[in-house]
Amino acid sequence: MSGRYDLVIVGLGSGGTVAAELATSLGKRVAAVEGRRIGGDCLWTGCVPSKTLLASAKAAHTLRHADRYGLEPVNAEIDTAPVWRRVRAIRQELAETDDSPERFAALGVDVYAEMGRLVAADTVELESGRRLTGRFVLLCTGSRSAVPAIEGLEQAGYLTTETVWELERAPDSLIVIGGGPVAVELAQACVRLGVQTTMLQRGAGILMRDEPQLAHRLADALHAEGVTLELGVDAASVTVEDGAKVVRGGAGQWRAREVLVATGRTPATDGLGLERLGIATTARGVTVDRSLRTSLKSVYAVGDVAGRFLFTHAAGYEAATAVRNMFFPGSERAPETMPWCTFTDPELAHVGMTEAEARERHGDRAVRVWRHDLARSDRARTDGHGAGELRVVTARGRVVGAHALAPAAGELIHELALAVRERMRLRDLAGLVHIYPTLALGFGQLAGEAATQRARRLRVFSR
Repeated sequence: MSGRYDLVIVGLGSGGTVAAELATSLGKRVAAVEGRRIGGDCLWTGCVPSKTLLASAKAAHTLRHADRYGLEPVNAEIDTAPVWRRVRAIRQELAETDDSPERFAALGVDVYAEMGRLVAADTVELESGRRLTGRFVLLCTGSRSAVPAIEGLEQAGYLTTETVWELERAPDSLIVIGGGPVAVELAQACVRLGVQTTMLQRGAGILMRDEPQLAHRLADALHAEGVTLELGVDAASVTVEDGAKVVRGGAGQWRAREVLVATGRTPATDGLGLERLGIATTARGVTVDRSLRTSLKSVYAVGDVAGRFLFTHAAGYEAATAVRNMFFPGSERAPETMPWCTFTDPELAHVGMTEAEARERHGDRAVRVWRHDLARSDRARTDGHGAGELRVVTARGRVVGAHALAPAAGELIHELALAVRERMRLRDLAGLVHIYPTLALGFGQLAGEAATQRARRLRVFSR
């Protein structure tokens, strides 16, 4: 291993792994510094374990409601210990294949299993005292769970997305503090696995960044499944009474075996030496420009630590963008539009503006909202999932936002993400043949409706 590199990567999670692969494919000498576990939050505490849990929970829910498909329902009591073992097994399988140190070594990456900090614009110092220098440094250290200051919480003990996966099995009852994607996903998964689940959300609704009406429909679905959803609750204190944890807020109190805190993320900037080098930061993370460069020209930051979009796919895309800009200056800008999905059942996917955001920016007269209820979808009805909606927001005829509350909504949204990015008109999608019967056909039907309305306006010119 040499101490001089083209690129030194600090953090080998979702962003760092993509950067390492791309940079080595360009023939660059790369070092990666990772003092914890390769794969980062996504593999160990985020997407992989949560989606694994959701798959088990969906299977249990389908068995319990098999009569929806003309089958005999199965109401067996669920032992969650094998479910938690499955989560850990799948994490380990991925760690030993896609995210193993040997794989990156085979790519030509020098992996240092230590923590590192910046001591100069081109130098990272390891815990051992060794120094690595590079033309460029990429910071992709991710984020950690943000824990609110609630009286008695530390003394009572609590779970986060970092610790919940290390349990032997799910608790028999759970209070989830928070109403964002992680809180909502885990609340639904747990209640489907037989855990008495209460969700306390400080805001007036869940998933506050999504289209409010669709988020409200999802909240109704969670309530119907047994999640106790309490809105407008600012948790003030936690105590332990008779073996249970009691959360109090406002005039209410709630009791459960465990408390899970899912109130957002904090960028992992501690110990990186940023302040001493004058690298600008805010509470959201490291400040970057449109090339993902920090206030030091040789240092870039991507993913959660940069605080632009807190998603695995965003970290990977930004990492590739940053590497291109390092070695092909000015070749690409950081993405401004980022699709995302909350993987509940049904899923809630989002790209671009909500209706309210579009009206604020473009004015009421310029904005139109196109809706397709899944009750009209043949595929949704044959699959027993008729509750949901596809929604497209246009401004002056061009697609500026799209939202889907539907099974596999995360798979559906990409067509509209392209439309938003390319500033397409909704009617342009009418020229794309959509397969029948699919849920995506709903977007094709909306596009056809837009094209038909335009044709009616132009019929005076027809022969």
